[in-house]
Amino acid sequence: MTLPSLAPADAELMRLENAAMAIAANLVDLDDNPARKDLDKGPLTGVTAAAWADATNALTQLWDGYRLLTELIAGARSLRDQRRFTDQDKIEYVNLVLGRSITLSTTTVPLAQRGLLGAGQVANTCTPGELLAAMEAAFGTAVDVAGRAADIWQRLLPAAASAAASLTNVRALTRQAGGSMATLDEADRRLGDFTAALAADPLGCSEIDLAAARTLIDRADAERTSAVELREALTQRLADARTLLTELAEAARAAAAVEDAAVGRFADIATSDGPDLWPDLAAIEALAAAGHWSLISARLSDWTRTARSRLDALRAATATNAGMLSARNELRGRLEAYRAKALRRGLGENSDLTPLVDTARAALYTAPCDLNRARAAVNAYQNALTDAIDREGRS
Repeated sequence: MTLPSLAPADAELMRLENAAMAIAANLVDLDDNPARKDLDKGPLTGVTAAAWADATNALTQLWDGYRLLTELIAGARSLRDQRRFTDQDKIEYVNLVLGRSITLSTTTVPLAQRGLLGAGQVANTCTPGELLAAMEAAFGTAVDVAGRAADIWQRLLPAAASAAASLTNVRALTRQAGGSMATLDEADRRLGDFTAALAADPLGCSEIDLAAARTLIDRADAERTSAVELREALTQRLADARTLLTELAEAARAAAAVEDAAVGRFADIATSDGPDLWPDLAAIEALAAAGHWSLISARLSDWTRTARSRLDALRAATATNAGMLSARNELRGRLEAYRAKALRRGLGENSDLTPLVDTARAALYTAPCDLNRARAAVNAYQNALTDAIDREGRS
């Protein structure tokens, strides 16, 4: 009788043991996951209820599979490490690790469906490797649902809390002013609907109610706000806008200066071109001077968003262009440092190194500069010089 090779089984057992350790850590992390705990608390409805039911089944399969896997590993390791390892033990060991040695379930065959020689029970079996693959899929199912729910809760729960705080604040101010609560009552209802849906069905909830509640709160706040308060707030916002305009001018000058330094030196530079936002702000200030405060808020918000976006773009362009200049200068400095090192070692005229340093110089001192090509050329020269010095030391 030819005995099976033990090497594949040994390798598979080691793989299973390593996998079991990783599985244990990941199952514990998943078990401690706050989103998973919240989903377990329920009650859940709709899309989330269906998805979490599937995920719960997957978790049950995971823990059952982990138990089966660890039991098999323990048995296989005990068999493999015993002092007297007979031929029969070897066959049993190989079959245990590589064969369909794991029984997932046992089904009783009804008597009417059995043949005379048929078994009364049928076992559903798999190899340890197949069990591991099934557990991987089950883990993905559970993590996916918990992860998506966590992402939604992390994003929308603070938004709902912020809307609720705004609602409470505006309600208190409206009550002090003796205003109507009808709009706020509708906002409260819509926000309550959204919060309930978010808690019970995060995967299926719609943000429509939250958006509607915010709109209603804003409307109620606008109705409550007096002309004087509006004027004071907008006056401060206009002052902030003028400050922002000054920041824009400074950022534009800085971006232009760096762009001038980079233009022609690189093929692709970040441009600082953009619209002049001063005329739009001047038009808003003209409305303020004429006392048309109700027409200002939305326009000023749009202007501020545009200005901040423009400021970000200018700073990004400055950083990009300055970064290319800095990278080029760093590469030039590095090339000269290694060139000096070559001269000190008497390798300044080395026939292998000279073409490389010439290529690097050309890449760094010829416009437009391709930084990737220049970096590769400097690295090639650096590596070649290091190799040449190593050879010189060994000779």
